Amino acid sequence: MDDLRPFLSRRPDGRCRLMGVLNVTPDSFHAASRVDLDSAIEQGMKMWAEGADWIDVGGESTRPGAEPVDSSKEMARVIPVIEALRNANPIGLISIDSRRVDVARAALDAGANMINDVSGLRNPEMEALVLERGCAVCIMHMQGEPGNMQQNPNYDDVFSEVYYSLTSIADRLVEKGHEPGLICLDPGIGFGKSLTHNLELLHTRSDSPYSILWGVSRKSMFAQLLGREETENRLAGTLGVAAHAMMEGVDILRVHDVGPHSDLLTTLATLRPELNG
Repeated sequence: MDDLRPFLSRRPDGRCRLMGVLNVTPDSFHAASRVDLDSAIEQGMKMWAEGADWIDVGGESTRPGAEPVDSSKEMARVIPVIEALRNANPIGLISIDSRRVDVARAALDAGANMINDVSGLRNPEMEALVLERGCAVCIMHMQGEPGNMQQNPNYDDVFSEVYYSLTSIADRLVEKGHEPGLICLDPGIGFGKSLTHNLELLHTRSDSPYSILWGVSRKSMFAQLLGREETENRLAGTLGVAAHAMMEGVDILRVHDVGPHSDLLTTLATLRPELNG
């Protein structure tokens, strides 16, 4: 696809765009989202059919306390899936959920359109890759590393600190020649944040010039907020955040359940036509 910029901002009818989560891992926090190679292709095609704009393919769990996966194993999980999805749908939009440069590079070569880096381009080589390829990029905020990020996260002003950090990185990319319309920012709900931090990030509207992506789907905040310990019982809470996100002007929602989110957002767009534009 020649111009990806429209697909990093809200739909013309005011709906958030949807990014479907495709976890080619045995240990992602939501067990129902784990797929192997064969089922990944079927699941990706299903999510596109249900209304996903993006399919986000990941081969390493970054849940709290997760153990790192070496790049060769991560690559073996994700590259065949990306190649198969690209062959099945030449115009479908695919992102690679990885913090490793060699995996991201191979994924772009295999047909991915976006790098979704949970480490927020901490590795200068990842930044260089984004600039070299001119690809779409999602920059996520994470305090610490997956293995320790939930051990007493601390901020003086979480909203200001998170968005200052993200915007500074995005601005640096733009100063080096990257197209601003190909950048989206993810505040990293649940990545080095307490429930209070998460709610502050979700309550405060961002005035960032860049697109905003929220990844809240079935996360542990719903155990704390609603008492829903099992991930399969967190869809209602997730949909509540999605409705709020549409009212707040969020551009992209990264979700496990594309069909229910598509129905929710379509209904809201019909009932609230003023959200268009």
